Amino acid sequence: MIERATPIEQAAPPTFETLLRTVEEMDTPDGFKAEVIRGKIIVSPWSRRRYYLPMRALREQLQAHAPEGHVADMAPFLFQFPAAGRAYGPDLYVVDASAFEGEGRHLDGAELSLVAEFTSVSTKDVDWHEKLDVYGQLVPVHLVVDMQASEITCFSDPSPHGYQFRKTVPFGAPLPVPDPFGFDVDSSGF
Repeated sequence: MIERATPIEQAAPPTFETLLRTVEEMDTPDGFKAEVIRGKIIVSPWSRRRYYLPMRALREQLQAHAPEGHVADMAPFLFQFPAAGRAYGPDLYVVDASAFEGEGRHLDGAELSLVAEFTSVSTKDVDWHEKLDVYGQLVPVHLVVDMQASEITCFSDPSPHGYQFRKTVPFGAPLPVPDPFGFDVDSSGF
């Protein structure tokens, strides 16, 4: 008998819709969120408790300057970006309230007017690269609150090639957030 290599047939990778359905059916433990990143379901913990006060301070500032009919929140919702095959649960977001009408558990990323991600050691790479690339094609304003570097960055003016504008300031300095918000973030309490 002659030995021959036998090819192993692999199933096709799951579709974006299959991944979303799987996330919806998952029993994610309390304190964790599941996101679709690079064709995989990634489960990670929500932010540490020391992040709560800066998140709350930023949410309150954003709500005060949000476009008419938009809400700022930190609730655990998954926003989908089908063209990129991604679905993220941002730390903080501002979205048109109409996005919550209807059935389903996942919201349309196109309804977002702003997202904010608070970096941690385990999520910093995804926050600064993966999410920045996807948000940069669609979401008008993206804030990265870098808790390790003690600075906040505002990205705006999305395009097919990513954000066209970027400004970084250290915590304590005012950070201009462009329209549709049009105000300076007070990061002194971060």
